Amino acid sequence: MPSPRRLALVVALIVLVDQWSKSWAVNALDDGRTIDVVWTLRFALGFNSGIAFSQAQDLGPVVGIVALVAVALLIRAAVRAETVFAAYGLAMIIGGAIGNLADRVFRGDGWLHGHVVDFIDFQWFAVFNAADSAITVGAGVLILGLFREYREAKRLERHI
Repeated sequence: MPSPRRLALVVALIVLVDQWSKSWAVNALDDGRTIDVVWTLRFALGFNSGIAFSQAQDLGPVVGIVALVAVALLIRAAVRAETVFAAYGLAMIIGGAIGNLADRVFRGDGWLHGHVVDFIDFQWFAVFNAADSAITVGAGVLILGLFREYREAKRLERHI
């Protein structure tokens, strides 16, 4: 099992990459500038006061409080995780949640009235950021871990 220190390092790296990339986006993509990268991928600045896919706009304080509670519960779960997949998957989700929560706290007019910075735009999917990517990949790691646990349990069940 990874140590709490190693999990904290994963969380910190995700938050740092996320906040750095958002700062870059805010500075490089101001005034409606876009950067075409490859195929349909482009960088275009957007702000989201709601939740995923721009739902629940202007409920920032409620979303922020729910996110704070979720982060606390996820930290507790990560420390108690029994598999490497669960621990690292949860650490990635925590890092992403903290990255987006930091936007709500520091990028607005008042506590939890900020907007999450989004800038990765495939033009056929929702615009997102590095924190959103970490949350998605972390969820995938958790699912993979659960699938492996299920297979192992079935294998052991057959040998009983």
